[in-house]
Formats: sequence, structure tokens, C-alpha cells
Amino acid sequence: MGKYEDALNKYAKYVIQQSRSNLTKKGNSASGALYKSLNYEVTEDSISFTGESYGSFQDQGVKGKNAYYSASASSPFKFGTGTGQKYGLRRGIAKWIKQKGIRGRDKKTGRFITDKSLTFLISRSIYDKGLRATLFFTKPFEAGLVKYGDEIAAAYIEDNLNFEE
Repeated sequence: MGKYEDALNKYAKYVIQQSRSNLTKKGNSASGALYKSLNYEVTEDSISFTGESYGSFQDQGVKGKNAYYSASASSPFKFGTGTGQKYGLRRGIAKWIKQKGIRGRDKKTGRFITDKSLTFLISRSIYDKGLRATLFFTKPFEAGLVKYGDEIAAAYIEDNLNFEE
């Protein structure tokens, strides 16, 4: 393994460590599945980062039907396009409610509402307003390029100069 691959490994470890730290600090880890799934693979000349599929939605945010959050305005994702899994948001919210042990109350009577009603209310709000972008992965990715970019470039040049000799 050359210096270039070592530099790529150092960069990738930094990105994963900072991304996991961001998830923990911001409280964006209900089950820990996204945290545990974050990983990377370095080949001879590239890095590939992997994680749960919903991680990109959490990172970039999702525009709501009524575009509420400006933080997700640049997101490529939008609710209501018809391309997502049918009732996928509701299933995810129902699972999240159970994991967190959340109980909803009726404002007028103070009685508990059913989990199904609470799921509907939360998912409708998210559908209308969208999800705010957390940039838990994007920020470390860009910061890592600033921090390790020169080292990666120097290692690439050094490995290629040594290879040609």
C-alpha cells in the first residue's frame, strides 16, 4: 500500500468519525442503524462511502409539499413525487414512535391518542413541511478535503514519481 492509499484511508476515517459524531451530538440516531452502517472502502484510486439508504435524506433534507424549511431548499429530494415507497414515511414514523416510547395527547381532553393517530399527525406534518437538512455527512466530507487535500495530492504525486523510476 502506497502513501496515496494511506492518505485516502486517513481522510475516509476522519469523515466517518466526524459523521458519526455529528449524528450523536445532534440526537439524530433513534436506533443507531445509520451510525453503525457508516463505512468506507478504499481501492487503488478511489474511496466509496456506504450507509443506510435513508442517510442521504437525513443529510440533504427533503423538501416538503409546502417548502417550509429553507435548509432543505437545495435538496434533490421532495415529498409528493410518487417515486418513494407507498406508506414508507408512515411505517418509519410508526417504528420511530415505538422506539422512542412517544405518547400523544388530545389537546382538549388530555387523553392519550392512539399510536396510529399520532403516526398520521406526525407524518402529515413532515410531508407538508419537509425534513431539515442536517449535513451530518456533507460537512465532514468537505472539511476533510480541506484538511487532507494537500496531503492526498502530495502522496499521489510522490507515489507516481516513484512508480515511474
